[in-house]
Amino acid sequence: MTPEIYLDGNATSPVLPAAIAAAVRAMEDCYGNPSSSHSTGLQAKALLDGARRRAVRLLGVGQGRLMFNSGATEGIQTAVLSALCALRERRQAGEAIGTLLVYGATEHKAVPEALAHWNRLLGLDLELRKLQVDSDGRHDLQALRALLPHTAMLCTMAANNETGVLSDIAGIEVLLDECASPAYWMVDCVQALGKFRLSLARSRIDYAPFSGHKLYAPKGIGMLYVREGAPFTPLIVGGGQEAAQRSGTENMAGVAALDAVLAALEQGGVFRSHDALCTFRERLAASLRRALPGVVFNAAFEHSLPTTLNFSVPGLSSKELMDVFDAAGVRVSSGSACSAAKAAPSYVLQAMGVPDWRAASAIRLSFGPLADEAAIARACERIERCGAALRASGLIAPDGSLPVQDGVQQLGSGGACSWLVHDAASRSCVVIDPQPEFMDRIAAQVRGQGCTVLAVLGTAPGMDLAAPGRALNVAYGAGDTFGWPAADGLLALGGQALRRVLVDADGAQQAVYLLGRPDAGALPQSAARHAFIGTLAPRQLDGLVHGDTLLCAASDAQQPFCSSLHASAPESGGSQGELHLDAAALQGLLRAHPDALLVDVRESHEHLVGVQAPQGGKVVSVPLGQLAGQIPEWMAAPVPLVFFCRSGNRSTRAAQCLRRLGYAQAYDLAGGLALAA
Repeated sequence: MTPEIYLDGNATSPVLPAAIAAAVRAMEDCYGNPSSSHSTGLQAKALLDGARRRAVRLLGVGQGRLMFNSGATEGIQTAVLSALCALRERRQAGEAIGTLLVYGATEHKAVPEALAHWNRLLGLDLELRKLQVDSDGRHDLQALRALLPHTAMLCTMAANNETGVLSDIAGIEVLLDECASPAYWMVDCVQALGKFRLSLARSRIDYAPFSGHKLYAPKGIGMLYVREGAPFTPLIVGGGQEAAQRSGTENMAGVAALDAVLAALEQGGVFRSHDALCTFRERLAASLRRALPGVVFNAAFEHSLPTTLNFSVPGLSSKELMDVFDAAGVRVSSGSACSAAKAAPSYVLQAMGVPDWRAASAIRLSFGPLADEAAIARACERIERCGAALRASGLIAPDGSLPVQDGVQQLGSGGACSWLVHDAASRSCVVIDPQPEFMDRIAAQVRGQGCTVLAVLGTAPGMDLAAPGRALNVAYGAGDTFGWPAADGLLALGGQALRRVLVDADGAQQAVYLLGRPDAGALPQSAARHAFIGTLAPRQLDGLVHGDTLLCAASDAQQPFCSSLHASAPESGGSQGELHLDAAALQGLLRAHPDALLVDVRESHEHLVGVQAPQGGKVVSVPLGQLAGQIPEWMAAPVPLVFFCRSGNRSTRAAQCLRRLGYAQAYDLAGGLALAA
């Protein structure tokens, strides 16, 4: 497997070796309960007190509170609860309070959700109001000035987790003082720790949460600062630990580990300087510019942490970029780690007003202050290798001609689909049901391969075929309503041909395109290997295709990739277990079936950055979108097929598709390459 280069530091960090050693010592030698009065407990108490003193010094806590907790989410909850309880008490005492709970539009979702939760539970019924940001991602201070007279609590962040944008904390503080605002102020300092100096007691900040795992400490340990005199209500009560501020036996291994990280910060010489981190960022940005033409950085470097780059690339989705980076062993993310699994544009970038395509396709690359020259050099080399793979696969502007593909290709997954039918010998192709979101991809591929587009076809009337026809320089002109260029007969495509059949469906005509090898100038039903059926249901095709014709729909949400009239329902229950092979079961299958194929269904650019495959067996690359074109060959000469990909999602879909078509010896590698490593 390719050695990992971890560039997702804003999500979490590896643990500092000294922190691991400190945690182990705490568990082995200092395992006492710091609330116990015997010697073992006193030793643990000394460790706890020493860690707190160091944190107080480093953060400039002064006479404020500094408590250990599980991390930033707990700290945010505690701060919001404390402020809102005080607001309720003041209102019940007859004091006027503000009507607004104001939070930055780019704030981590934990903040507005905590505000809404406690506002509802405490019955305050205050209005939550977003504080907008400018195009650089910084808070609109003029808007804040207008809101402050009505603000009961203000929540901002020191540095944004997605973009690294630094808030103008000093400017906000000036406004609070000028307006003599009594609003409670929480500043999320999660991304600030270790990246710039903090002196909390000298600021107007009332609450500041921290998370250890963002700076080389383990998960499950954090801190909350509360300014002297700021109201406080414990979130967890019971045992009276942390001076009754946070009950529950302290996480001593976590405290010891965090203390080791803070000691490294205090002593110096471990973490890189600001100037060194800025140099690393410039080197990474230069490699991204060389590798990915047109790359756009979504936050100005002069207002951002030097450890964070957020970028988008025209014509490439965040998933495609994530996949190729991951295949190269470079770990990056799209958006916040808490929301990266959700297929939605970045709300942070949307709040900054960036174009929708950038908000939907952004990648976050982030590293920690432990980064060194060698790691950055390796990262730059891998990034440029990713760019070369993307060019070679035709996803970005190629340096030269691409190899011409042959067969059927699908673009799309979990929604609308476009289909391409290629003939390598004649360097020609046909596009069926062109979806606007895939046109840039189709055009780049056609140009790179030097293909002639014979036709752009639609399965339903009314689809805009003229625009893609012009963009692709269609050889035969626009054709009729469906884009069909021939008055009748067949559209030749090398040794194959397409035949159009019009079907009445719900009072309207739809086109079905049959693909196969013609016989004596005709394409009979029995010769159709593929049928492009648009939105028709299989039951509407009786008498038009034979039972094993592969049905290629304009949407794969219900029928993944392709189906047939003979296709069975997806397997479920106990029989589904046979579909997934763990490493041991895979090796057993390969020993029993030396002719088995390991099929890499990742995209070609993922495969090109470095072939990764399970041990043993012959490996072939068949990207998921080209599955429908390869299936007839497999069906004609079946051998065991084991599909694999990065995480197991795509390979499962491929194996399920083959099983539906009656291919009994189709399997997938459980968990993908990520778990096989």
